[in-house]
Amino acid sequence: MNLYGFEFSLVEQIILCVLVVAFIYELSFYLVYIRGVIRYRNKIKKKIVTFPVEQPPVSIIISARDEVENLRKFLPFVLNQEYPDFEVIVINDGSSDETADLLDHLKKEYSRLRTTFVPSGTKNISTKKLALTLGIKAAQNDWLLFTDADCMPEDKCWIARMARNFTQGTEFVLGYGAYFNKKGFVNKLITYDTLFIALQYLGFALKGKPYMGVGRNMAYRKEVFFRQNGFASTLHLRSGDDDLMVNKAANEFNTKVEIAPDSITWSEPNKHFKDWYYQKERHLSVSSYYTSASKFRISIEPFFRAIFYLSFIATLIFGNMVTMIAAGVIFIARYITQMLIINASAKYFGERRYYFLILLFDIMLPVINLHLMTFGRMGSKAKHIYWK
Repeated sequence: MNLYGFEFSLVEQIILCVLVVAFIYELSFYLVYIRGVIRYRNKIKKKIVTFPVEQPPVSIIISARDEVENLRKFLPFVLNQEYPDFEVIVINDGSSDETADLLDHLKKEYSRLRTTFVPSGTKNISTKKLALTLGIKAAQNDWLLFTDADCMPEDKCWIARMARNFTQGTEFVLGYGAYFNKKGFVNKLITYDTLFIALQYLGFALKGKPYMGVGRNMAYRKEVFFRQNGFASTLHLRSGDDDLMVNKAANEFNTKVEIAPDSITWSEPNKHFKDWYYQKERHLSVSSYYTSASKFRISIEPFFRAIFYLSFIATLIFGNMVTMIAAGVIFIARYITQMLIINASAKYFGERRYYFLILLFDIMLPVINLHLMTFGRMGSKAKHIYWK
């Protein structure tokens, strides 16, 4: 093909076409799903989305193993919520530290606090699932709100923000569990990964395709837990107490999303890459148990992302001046789209902004995920991964 005096070989044409197709998919993915939080925020601001005034009673469930310092630091933020009717149930999951003493002390100060425990030495593949089951059975209310011992609600209206979604017909409410911003490259990697994953699962849920939630900030009805026979189908796995419950029972009709900045919970991040790597391995270890539809939806974007970068590099290697310029324009357009959408969401949530690191993390994170799913302890080996 000849265009304005430039000859285009068949190879150049094919590579450029592949790049354009990958770009179109990536652009639509960001505009449809990743931008979902900002689009939903705008609907709330315009009162297109409204919330009821009812405030149903809530039971907050927290499982803790050797978390005495985190409980001392963060549990008062949960207990001091401004909400008319709630209880906090902390399950001591066989702790060997002073967790039991601290909880006994806090119960004297906070009447809303209730506790139970998993006996030390209990032999169970997932003692956390056992702990949560004990807490859920002890809960006096239908709505269960989950967080972790190392989590701090952004504001005293955290429960109220999540609870405004507790409407008739709703069974799941998905929130955002962020990590504190610290100094250093590893923290930037962790917070970016957490933000992107949240924008993805929240965006999918807003489009009627919920596939996961995080136990740091999510809610569901007690009735759902018993209807699904609790964690019976995942007892052979150490992880999956949160995302597999959502993946199995959430749908477009029974799931809502809460995105208000004061609905966020904040957690202490890992300080070292190795620790984060193992944590991510644990989280990914149950992804093979997602429904086929969920696995397809969350795998297609990394596939097109890889095609985009590979075809871009191939254009630079095999293309002429015109195709290289076209590829450069397409690359910049995708990057600007990413930067604007991700940073608008980060600003809304009170997170740090990302610029050139977006390009590095955009390539680095799928490679890490691929390595974990290829060489990590996935699938049947997931039961050997311990939770912390």
